[in-house]
Amino acid sequence: MAISIGRGTPTGSAIVGLGVCRPRRAVSNGEVCARIDSTEEWIETRSGIVSRFHADDEETLCRLGSDAGRKALAAAGVQAARLSCVIVASMSNTVQTPPLAISVAHALGATEAGGFDVSAACAGFCHALGLAGNMVSAGEAEYVLVVGAERMTDIVSPVDRTIAFLFGDGAGAVVVGPSEEPGIGPTVRGADGTTLDALRMTNSWSAFRADPESAAPYMIMDGKRVFRWAVAQIVPAAKRAIAAAGLTPSDLAAFIPHQANLRMIEVLAARLGLPDSVVVAEDVVHSGNTSAASIPLAMDRLLACGAVSTGEPALLIAFGAGLNYAAQVVRLP
Repeated sequence: MAISIGRGTPTGSAIVGLGVCRPRRAVSNGEVCARIDSTEEWIETRSGIVSRFHADDEETLCRLGSDAGRKALAAAGVQAARLSCVIVASMSNTVQTPPLAISVAHALGATEAGGFDVSAACAGFCHALGLAGNMVSAGEAEYVLVVGAERMTDIVSPVDRTIAFLFGDGAGAVVVGPSEEPGIGPTVRGADGTTLDALRMTNSWSAFRADPESAAPYMIMDGKRVFRWAVAQIVPAAKRAIAAAGLTPSDLAAFIPHQANLRMIEVLAARLGLPDSVVVAEDVVHSGNTSAASIPLAMDRLLACGAVSTGEPALLIAFGAGLNYAAQVVRLP
């Protein structure tokens, strides 16, 4: 099914390859409860999460991102040398410069590619995907690698009962390339600056890094406030993205939202009024909230289990600190 991306563009763009990297170690709710005053039942009831992955010292952001990127390139049948640009979305990169994207490009052997990072918290992947699609459609790039890579365990206190159980680590990547049939719909974006303090980082990074268990938390989130905002703002934005692609909810094969919380995902799907034929991604159950990596990870799980097929339309929508969001309809790779 064709997706409209606007008039006057010289070509279309589409996701032509997908790859992910999940850390080796899976962490159960029982292991998390050993550090916080909680129970496995409380965590699963509150968030729907059963397990998540935690990266070890060798599984750096660059390694996670480049491993996912390498798999995406292989799936696309594209050599790294053909990449025009690498865009990395991450909120857990604790080094502001050099850009993580350049490190990933170097690790992949994309020596001629430009690169830059996108800082938009959990919404970063969808923002970056929209940029990549526009670059290819405008003829500015042949192939663009978009990576969402996170080590949330680097910025979340393991003893913070309010959020320690929510987050996990991982990376996902897609190759965006030219397509005769447009496969990336217009990106719908927005933000609410009145909610800047709902999810934020404190200024105590040095203390947190030295002793993450006893220092003040580095990342702080008002979960109830974020939940209320998302339910009110994300459904209208999702509807706009579907309409911008020239589709209706019944045309969709899948709904792949940011994997913040299973309960939130269920509320969003219900309020969108999606028909039973639309598969709803629930990777959060096994991966936790992986911020900018969550959408490609969830997309991979749906495709791997055969719940959806290549070429089918899926609605992507991500939201996070800011509070900001981005959404688009894509044809699955």
